[in-house]
Amino acid sequence: MKHSNTKAVLLVGGLGTRLRALVPSAPKALANVGSRPFLELLVEQLASQGIRNLVLCTGYLAEHIEQHFGDGRNFGVAIEYSRDPSALGTGGAVKFAQAYLQGIDDFFVMNGDSYLEISYHELLQQHHSYRAAATLAVVRVEDAGRYGTVRIDSDDRIVEFCEKTGDHSPGVINAGVYVFNSSVLRRIPAGQVSLEKDFFPKLLDDGVFAVRQRGVFIDIGTPADYSLAQQLLGGSSTPASGGQVRSSTVGQGKEIS
Repeated sequence: MKHSNTKAVLLVGGLGTRLRALVPSAPKALANVGSRPFLELLVEQLASQGIRNLVLCTGYLAEHIEQHFGDGRNFGVAIEYSRDPSALGTGGAVKFAQAYLQGIDDFFVMNGDSYLEISYHELLQQHHSYRAAATLAVVRVEDAGRYGTVRIDSDDRIVEFCEKTGDHSPGVINAGVYVFNSSVLRRIPAGQVSLEKDFFPKLLDDGVFAVRQRGVFIDIGTPADYSLAQQLLGGSSTPASGGQVRSSTVGQGKEIS
C-alpha cells in the first residue's frame, strides 16, 4: 500500500517550563540528548520509515527550531512550519496548521517532547482497519501518576479518557502519537484547545481507537525523565541507519513510501 502524501505534524511549540532550569535558552524540543537535539531523533525516526513530509507547529522560541532544521533537506525530509500566533494548545496548533494538510486523507500527529519506539506503518494500517476518526498509540507504564489514563474495550476502542489522579499505580496512557482522518480537522475548534483534555473526549462517539505499543517510551517533560532520556537515547547517534535503544532499533518499522 502506497502513502506518498503521508505527512506528520510535530507539536513543538510548548514553553517547557519544567525544563527551563536545564534548558534556559532553547525550546524543549531542542534539548540535547547526548550530543544532539531531541527533535533530531524524532525527525530521523520518521525519515527512516519513509515519512519525509513534516509540518512543525512551533511557538515558543520558534526561530531556534526553524534555523536549526531549515527546509529539512539536511535531514532527508521536507519541512513546513506553522508558527502559532499565541499559545494555542495541542489541538489549536493542529487546527492552525490545517492549510498544510489539504488533500491528505490521514496524517500523523505527535508530541515533540516524547519518544516512542513504534512502527508508523503498522499504526497507519491499524487506523485504516478500524475506519477510525483517530487512532492513538498507547503504552502501559508502571507509574501512571503524572499522566491521564485511557480505558479501552475488547475491540480496542477507547471508551474513556481518565484525568490524572496522582495515583502512582500502573496504567495504560496516551503515548502522544496519533493518526487522524482529515475529517477531524473540521471538528477541532479554532483558538486554544487541548487535544487530550478538550477534544478527544468529545470525539469518542466518532470512533477513537488504541494500538498498544511495547517499545521504549520516554517523555522528556520533567528533569527526571530528561535524565532518563540521556541514559536510554544519548548513545543513539544515527537512528535512521540502525542506532539502538539498549537492544532495540530506534528507527524500527517498515518504510511508508
